[in-house]
Amino acid sequence: MEAHDESWWTGFLEASERFDAAYVLEGIADLILPKIQAPLLRREVKISTDTVIRHLERPASQERAAQAAEATERLTRTLTRIADGAISTDEAAIILVALRGNYGAAAAAAAPLVGAARLQRLFVTALRLERFDIPLTLRLLEGGQTPAEAVRSGHLIGRYSWWPSWLLRVVTERALAGTLDEATIAALDRCAYAELSPTQANLARKMLSGNAGLIGTAADRLVSLGEPEAAARLREGDLNAVALAARLVPL
Repeated sequence: MEAHDESWWTGFLEASERFDAAYVLEGIADLILPKIQAPLLRREVKISTDTVIRHLERPASQERAAQAAEATERLTRTLTRIADGAISTDEAAIILVALRGNYGAAAAAAAPLVGAARLQRLFVTALRLERFDIPLTLRLLEGGQTPAEAVRSGHLIGRYSWWPSWLLRVVTERALAGTLDEATIAALDRCAYAELSPTQANLARKMLSGNAGLIGTAADRLVSLGEPEAAARLREGDLNAVALAARLVPL
């Protein structure tokens, strides 16, 4: 999987106003803590992490904010003191970056150790978006889309999880191809309301996938049935004409 820099990971924070920082910090710590070999250092990192998480869960508490700042500073001093010794501090330093709120930088540093896929699932789940397709979003990320692109498509499709399976297949293909936008969603939504038989649905799916021969045949049928305008729109790629053309196919 392609390595991503800090700015790429920070894109997740910008994709949602409800980003759950406490969840991400806890997740990064769970992945990294077992890799800290020194028991005493691992224990101190765990205590510092728990203290900061408590603050993030109740950010308005001045007492917890002070405790979090103190814990972060204490861990900073510890890592500085033992940096030139025999104990490796690399893993603890990653968690310290996260304790300071730099989640993008922490993820970029952690990815080679724990795998980008686990971190991507962690960040996507932390978005806390309603009616959001997490599995599709992860597929889009694995396919090379940016967090902004993948989250946008996952949020769009999540709103229409009630769509019939044949149409969800079409919209997923478009999302993976990077051709999904609001206008396309609106047009496909009209197709979702059309009552189509399995044969008609299969025809609609093929037309939506761009089958030129089938589109031409369906357009000719529209003309023969007195719908020349709909036929013209279908030939021009108007998705709104697909449902009409599919419904006119004999059951």
